[in-house]
Amino acid sequence: MLALGRPPFSIARLLSDYRSGTRRPSEVARELSRRIEDDDEPVWITTVAGEDLLAAARALDDGDRSLPLYGIPFAVKDNIDVAGLPTTAGCPGYARVAEHTATAVARLLEAGALLVGKTNMDQFATGLVGTRSPYGACSSVYDAARVSGGSSSGSALAVALGQVAFALGSDTAGSGRVPAAFNGLVGVKPTRGLVSTHGMVPACASLDCVSIFAPDVADGAAVLEVLAGFDPLDPWSRRAPAPGREPAPPPGRIGVPLPGQAEPEEEEAVQAWAGALGRAAAAWTLVPVDVSPLLDAAPLHYAAWVAERTSHLAAAIDSEPEGLDPVVAAIIRGGSERTAVEIFDAIHRLAELRAAAAPLWEVVDALLLPTTPMHPTHAQVAADPVAVNARLGRFTNFVNLMDLAALALPAGARPDRLPFGVTLLAPAFGDRRLLDLGERWMDG
Repeated sequence: MLALGRPPFSIARLLSDYRSGTRRPSEVARELSRRIEDDDEPVWITTVAGEDLLAAARALDDGDRSLPLYGIPFAVKDNIDVAGLPTTAGCPGYARVAEHTATAVARLLEAGALLVGKTNMDQFATGLVGTRSPYGACSSVYDAARVSGGSSSGSALAVALGQVAFALGSDTAGSGRVPAAFNGLVGVKPTRGLVSTHGMVPACASLDCVSIFAPDVADGAAVLEVLAGFDPLDPWSRRAPAPGREPAPPPGRIGVPLPGQAEPEEEEAVQAWAGALGRAAAAWTLVPVDVSPLLDAAPLHYAAWVAERTSHLAAAIDSEPEGLDPVVAAIIRGGSERTAVEIFDAIHRLAELRAAAAPLWEVVDALLLPTTPMHPTHAQVAADPVAVNARLGRFTNFVNLMDLAALALPAGARPDRLPFGVTLLAPAFGDRRLLDLGERWMDG
């Protein structure tokens, strides 16, 4: 990492070391405990106690080294349940000790992964900034004056700081992609329903996804391989189509926005986006396409789907729990002002926009966009928290609404040395296609 001087954990490297006998999970547990102690960023809400973490690692020392994630340390966003640990969703007064482990976490543990703890987040997963938390506002690892992005702020930082090899976040409107961009990481936003959300505190259940933060695409793909699968406990779970039934557009054709359609706001980001387009042109055939139906869908999230947050979370904030963030509370309560007519109007408008965007996917493998239009400072967010947050979602809010898979990728540094990120998009269940393209991007 540019600012860290500390190599991240690598799944492939750790597995190779474990299987050759040159390293043991208990040694890695001690190392990551030291890393966590050395960092003062508010990454964690709850960590597995040192003795318990070491005991779990020692149990793996003599375990089955053939497991796909044997001994791989990971973190979980604190809106995802782990039995015996509190789930706060970023609100101390909401905290409850989970009785059951979320399906996604259970699959990772069964694959041999080593849980380190639960991470900080924008409260109730309502925010793209990483500052709406009584457990501390998070900063980008590249600049303490800049926000980390959210809502999966702590999960991104845990990976970027080399405290874990990968982390789970959640993504409803960009929460698993914005923090990836602001911390130089890969962010895997799977197709809705491909990874179970059973055991996750809902933000908008019809849009929510469990996401993955990793240092590179190969690691993200390895984790997704373990996580993906139908879950009868999750009413939003979906079965992936049989292999070979996915439409196959012409290979190597990547859609990019028409000139002026998706320009970043900051000059440094404009320059970085131009560089990313040049890098993409060297690898693929770029096809300018009209992305206005996608961008036009983004405001619908705030216009109508905020009411789904109200449906899920209003009861949780009615009692004014300890640590309730006033901005989050206002957003959640604001959904009650939406009428059924307004919501159905938005549903119908979304259907129109999906139909208008459908021809795009007949001519390209994937679409390339900037992940964010800007990278705000803490001061900018404090001065206008709602408007800045909305601007951050310009290129992310539509993705879950339009039922797309997404892969956020690091795209080098801006002239001011902040990281810049791009995102590849594909229709639902195009996840494997995106990962293959992402591998080529990282190798380029």
